[in-house]
Amino acid sequence: MLDTTLGIIGSGQLGSLLCQAAKKLNIKTIVFSDDEHGPAQNYSDKFIFGKYEDKDKVKEFISNVDIVTYEFENIPIEILKSINKERKVLPKPYINQTVQNRKLEKTFVNDLGIKTTEWAFIKSAEDVKKNEKLLPGILKTNTLGYDGHGQFILNSLEDVKKDWCFTADYILEKKVNLRKEISVVISRFTNNEIYIYEPIENIHKDQILKHSKIPAEITTDIYEKAQDSAKLIADKLDYVGTMCVEYFIDQEENLLLNEIAPRVHNSGHLTINAFSISQFENHIRAVCNLSKEPVKKISNAKMINILGNEIQDYRNRSFKDGEFFFDYQKKKIKEKRKMGHITILKK
Repeated sequence: MLDTTLGIIGSGQLGSLLCQAAKKLNIKTIVFSDDEHGPAQNYSDKFIFGKYEDKDKVKEFISNVDIVTYEFENIPIEILKSINKERKVLPKPYINQTVQNRKLEKTFVNDLGIKTTEWAFIKSAEDVKKNEKLLPGILKTNTLGYDGHGQFILNSLEDVKKDWCFTADYILEKKVNLRKEISVVISRFTNNEIYIYEPIENIHKDQILKHSKIPAEITTDIYEKAQDSAKLIADKLDYVGTMCVEYFIDQEENLLLNEIAPRVHNSGHLTINAFSISQFENHIRAVCNLSKEPVKKISNAKMINILGNEIQDYRNRSFKDGEFFFDYQKKKIKEKRKMGHITILKK
């Protein structure tokens, strides 16, 4: 697709990295965001600030772009649907509708024969009591929530707070006797071609990704199952773009799907330096109907997220060959906020 202008909804670090990948391919980008200070405006060709519900801003956005994608999934689905009537939105809005709802997401993957943790749909404290067998467990809001937001650990029924009124729907997941966590980043193109990056091993701290590495220390069986499941999901969703599938591996070597992210993903940042084509470039190629190009692995790698005030130290450091520092240039430093990352290539 020549002379394409790509619209990107969202202006955080993922939007920034998408803009940079698009520039490499000579594709113009226009970012639409409700964050006036979103760092993606530093890399886009045009920045539109406004509420996503603002019809005039949406109209301005649509009139300036040929195709639309997004950097995060918690965008009101009706807005994506309305944009899709005039400009193609990829990944398709119905996919977003499925994966931003944990009940729909888990039902979808379970129906494909893909295992998840044991779970139940929760609308009241009484529902928690009926599913006491899932305790200890994690109560998660059925929609929205990321990086641990909207999640509550329940070790017993006594942890159900008396003042909870359950105004939202929840999912209760049984806690996993966890051995490790991995993710698979996959890019699917309009002609149904697929590229699957090797599984990435992830370490979380306080429910926020702290670092990722390749190769993951997993069995060949787990490696193949994780990639096969990701491919099955992408095909069944008729997905176009890059997505990430996150998994738990328990102590009995069971592979359990945790969640699907219908976008480029934090754990895939290392693909920028460790592969000839990153998850971001493959996403741009896919949604803009460009060809799938051969991908070569350059190096093993480790990626470390830089959170909060840690960024101050990194900004004053010097780096060695094989170390790549990314500063997201966010205006405000907040505790646990992702401010940047560093990727270290390893032999």
